[in-house]
Amino acid sequence: MAQVPDHPAAAPQPPQAVATTRDNLLLLVQLRWIAVAGQLATMAVVELGMQVRLPMVDMGSVLAIFITGNLLSLLRLRWPSPITNTELLLNLTFDTLVLTALLYLSGGPTNPFTALYLLQVILGAVLLEAWATWAMVAVSLFCFVSLTFAYQPLQLPPNGPGLFELYVRGALVGFALDAVLLVFFISRINNNLRLRDQRLARLRQRAIEEEHIVRMGLLASGAAHELGTPLSTLDVILGDWRQMPKLSEDPELAAEIEEMRSEVARCKAIVTGVLLSAGEARAEAASAASLKGYLSTIFEEWKGRRGPSVANYDDSLLPDRKIVADSALKQAITNLLDNAYEASPDAVFMRVGIESDQLTIAVLDLGPGFTPAMLADFGKPYQSTKGRQGGGLGLFLVVNVVRKLGGRVEARNRDIGAEVKIAVPLSALEIAVAR
Repeated sequence: MAQVPDHPAAAPQPPQAVATTRDNLLLLVQLRWIAVAGQLATMAVVELGMQVRLPMVDMGSVLAIFITGNLLSLLRLRWPSPITNTELLLNLTFDTLVLTALLYLSGGPTNPFTALYLLQVILGAVLLEAWATWAMVAVSLFCFVSLTFAYQPLQLPPNGPGLFELYVRGALVGFALDAVLLVFFISRINNNLRLRDQRLARLRQRAIEEEHIVRMGLLASGAAHELGTPLSTLDVILGDWRQMPKLSEDPELAAEIEEMRSEVARCKAIVTGVLLSAGEARAEAASAASLKGYLSTIFEEWKGRRGPSVANYDDSLLPDRKIVADSALKQAITNLLDNAYEASPDAVFMRVGIESDQLTIAVLDLGPGFTPAMLADFGKPYQSTKGRQGGGLGLFLVVNVVRKLGGRVEARNRDIGAEVKIAVPLSALEIAVAR
């Protein structure tokens, strides 16, 4: 598994690599507990069942050191700093030295459990960088070769099985132990790698979406600059028309002219808002407001513009408090209301409340609901049932605005109609007030 080399000039590990190395150290800790239990059981069988005398005090001391090292690894997992490749190498080296000490006290190279050196090498190949893997090979070879020069022979019972028979039995147990530990550990490592790949995929998808939003923002800003002049021209022309006697004397034409002037003024306000959003940070553009007043104003402004037959707003469960009147959140809520209106022009409902320190905003309609494909790809750009070019960007922007605030968006079909629910942490709306 490729990782960033451990030296002062190395770049910091990405979050997904940090999480994976931490999970791998946790697996090593779990593997050690299994090893301790297996070593205690083996010592008991050899001492009591086979009547082979072992230096139990010395071997118990080595196991105590092993357990102490594992407890220190558990404490290390509580530290927030990243776990490096070198740390994993040192942990595997420590395990190899403990194994060497136990083998030294129980027959050295004649002990069939020397096969466990191979387990350490395989774990190094899976967990470490290339140079560290070869370092692990060198450590294991050095320890094995050292045992051929110095070890304490086993004290076999006079009437018991011979050394070769004991070696064959031990080799069988060692093989079974190697196989079980490898299957356990490698399967867990593969699971960690799959989780890492999933995290990487999510990060890539988010980067693509954010790049898409940046491009949209640049296009919107450029379009806003371009639209300023023709909108001002239309406003002047409509003002002249309103003063022309032939048009002003016709009530129907006069009303239509006023409606057109109102829509042009709304377009100019939208253009101004786009330019302000492109040039100002959130903390500069936002202002403190009452939570209830902020949300009810958004709904009333939308209701006055759209005018559905039934437009119900419920904030009876919403406690009032001071928040940031975020223009991006306002646009997201307006987009949801517009989508609900297009699906159900006669009836749109909005409910707001507080759940677990999160502001919840639910927009409901009585339309046909979402198709299964829409629910599966909810919030992705250009996913729309409206059949027009560029459709589906409204929900895409809603999801990304809410995600930037640390919240989430959920969509579901009801018995009649659909519901889209926003949940935003209140802290995300209050934090800018304290700045």
